Amino acid sequence: MPVTSGSSRKALRRSIRKTVACLCSAAIAIPLVVTPAQAQRGKIPIVRDAETEDLLRDYAKPIFKAAGIAQSEPQIILVNNKSFNAFVPDSRRMFINIGVLMDAETPNEVIGVIAHETGHIAGRHLVRLRAAASNAQIIAVIGMLLGAGAAAAGAASGSGRAASGGAAAALSAPEVGRRSLLAYQRGEEAAADRAALRYLNATGQSARGMLKTFQRMSEQQLFSSQFADPYAQSHPMAQERYSGLLREAQKSKYFDQPDDYVLQYRHEQVRAKLFAFSSHPSATLRAYPRSDKSPAARYARAIAAMKSRGKGAVKEIDALIRTQPNNPHYYELKGQALMEGGDPKSAIAPFRKALSFKPNEPQFLVWLGYALVGANNPAYLQEAERVLKRAISLDENSGVAYSQLAIAHGRQGERAEADLATAKGLMVRGDFDAAKRYAARAQKSLKRGSPAWVQADDIVAYKPPNVGNRR
Repeated sequence: MPVTSGSSRKALRRSIRKTVACLCSAAIAIPLVVTPAQAQRGKIPIVRDAETEDLLRDYAKPIFKAAGIAQSEPQIILVNNKSFNAFVPDSRRMFINIGVLMDAETPNEVIGVIAHETGHIAGRHLVRLRAAASNAQIIAVIGMLLGAGAAAAGAASGSGRAASGGAAAALSAPEVGRRSLLAYQRGEEAAADRAALRYLNATGQSARGMLKTFQRMSEQQLFSSQFADPYAQSHPMAQERYSGLLREAQKSKYFDQPDDYVLQYRHEQVRAKLFAFSSHPSATLRAYPRSDKSPAARYARAIAAMKSRGKGAVKEIDALIRTQPNNPHYYELKGQALMEGGDPKSAIAPFRKALSFKPNEPQFLVWLGYALVGANNPAYLQEAERVLKRAISLDENSGVAYSQLAIAHGRQGERAEADLATAKGLMVRGDFDAAKRYAARAQKSLKRGSPAWVQADDIVAYKPPNVGNRR
């Protein structure tokens, strides 16, 4: 059959569409807008921890100010992944794997990562990357059409060599487009590195941490880089980046500036906490043996005890609290141990104590609301409702807060309000179809035009964006 037949043209168009779609998904998977709902659906496993999020915000604030984005301060979101990676999907969010904190020995290493990602946001690289991706798609499509045309001409002339040459051109066209895009990305990565150096210098911080990260990456690439094509990678090779930045970094008068000792202490606490929560208790005890009397080691062992014994670990946590009676996160851990041990009523007091130190911490409010509902005492339900609504007003992306609020409403006989809260929680988790069902059911019992009815109507009418096709 001639290559130029109608069926072959249709097949060619399908192939072009498929290739463009593959190129787009491979090239701009990260720079697309990632909503909390998408993350909750399992595309990105999110971790919520007030202590870690506080630390990351304190790391980031000076950097954001130096970059001129303090007014629109991006939200830093923790990802439950132990690999050393971070990325920014848009100008409003920065995702950081827990592996960054667990691997980094000093605050400066994490701050260097934040500074680099901030360089992408401040440089508007994400907006321009979408345009570059579109250009790469055009290159790929034109190349495929030219290749297909050559194949058709070869077939018509009976020249097998011409036909095979055309096929090779068609197959290589997407690669041409991909390399064009990756070359653009490598340039933006280098620009983000330079921006990070400026931010660190402007805030009086050393670039040693960022350089240590590149050195670590370089050592990991030592063997594979012998065979890798650096032009087929979106980031410059680590050794190349390290060498390029070292000279510039050493010019700064802050190059030998040590980390703030308070931040170092908090960093070690968070590292221990993340390790203990993400590892088996036996692994935690090997990493933090009882011979280690440091606060971080005691923290890790208390978490390991909570994971293995629930409320049986309360004595160890109380001993921890005695070392720092004003640490709200120790009281949070005690409340969590009691919740895990099936005693939510006893958990109320430690959660209240944690809130006495940080009254506007939404995660503490969620914990308290959870304990009040879990105590299964009708006298607690109105307070639980108030507490959970307060938590949601501070953090509207808490699916747990909505689910517990729904239970509180339901136990008070407020079925429509319970359905609406359930619908909102399902929206946060990205289950839009189920959310619409609950919202429609809530509408039937809500006064038409009331704020609650309008909220339910918004959910019923919601159309999720076709994120996969955005450019």
